[in-house]
Amino acid sequence: MTGLSLTILFASIVAGAAPIVFAAVGETITEKSGVINLSLDGTILLSAMVAFATSYETHNLLLGFLSGATAGGLVAGIVGLFSIYLGQSQVAVGFVLTLTMRDLAYFFGNPYSRLYGPQVSPLPIPLLDRVPFLGPVFFGHNLPVYVSMLVISLSWWYLYRTPMGLSLRAVGENPEAAWARGTDSRSIQMGYTVLGGLLVGLGGATFSLCTKTGWGRPQGAEGTGWIALAIVIFGGWHPVKAALGAYLFAFLQVMGIQFQGMWPSVPAQVFQVAPFPLMIFTLILMYLAQQGSGGGMRKGPVWIRRISAFLGGSAPGALGRAFRPE
Repeated sequence: MTGLSLTILFASIVAGAAPIVFAAVGETITEKSGVINLSLDGTILLSAMVAFATSYETHNLLLGFLSGATAGGLVAGIVGLFSIYLGQSQVAVGFVLTLTMRDLAYFFGNPYSRLYGPQVSPLPIPLLDRVPFLGPVFFGHNLPVYVSMLVISLSWWYLYRTPMGLSLRAVGENPEAAWARGTDSRSIQMGYTVLGGLLVGLGGATFSLCTKTGWGRPQGAEGTGWIALAIVIFGGWHPVKAALGAYLFAFLQVMGIQFQGMWPSVPAQVFQVAPFPLMIFTLILMYLAQQGSGGGMRKGPVWIRRISAFLGGSAPGALGRAFRPE
């Protein structure tokens, strides 16, 4: 590849990963509080539809993003209500909601299918966008892409450098102990479940207004929620590592497009679907490497074990477990 081709390739990865970064970081924050939100796939589709429909009707992109984020927060609020306060299975509630939200998105979004609507324009950062290689890769995008990069650093700082982040992680590890020390564990879990849902909804809005503009069936975001859930595990429940997983998946998607141009005789559907099994295969390799580093598998490529040691992490102690104050 030439220098220009590499620049375009990496710029495409950064731009394409933005909605997945929002979803993965949002779910990381939610799971850090001890709650699993399995509604991501349906939530992304619903928020993408709501964002596009709102911006189409109002001709206002800001309202589109706000409505998409709100849709994600509302779905997450339902997950929190049933799982945190009513004691229902987090897995069951999330799974039912992802199917329901997907069908609602296609049903209510049918009138907006294949319509041309507003989309976010590029907003290069003056001077920085002229820096060789780094400028086009990081500073020649639109506002949602910049926000996605900012969310990575802000979430890391909040989780590991603030008292509120310490409280969040304490609740996720042991809500009973946090409750005994005077912390309202359920309110904290509910708040961060909704916050994570808002970021997931923002990811859906980014899909339909930036990454794959418009609405239709298929939208192009199908399956992304499940990948985001896997990326959270891949990143060891750490926002920065989860974001790296999002960029890896975007890389696989971009390479699929590149290979499609190189081998036009191969059906396009093969390259569209390929990133999903490749990402799953990568996660399996990481899992095997983690088993090996822990003594379960003593043989294997050293480079995989080193990557696994970097990405490895343990799940919050109370993840998926309902908390009863009484």
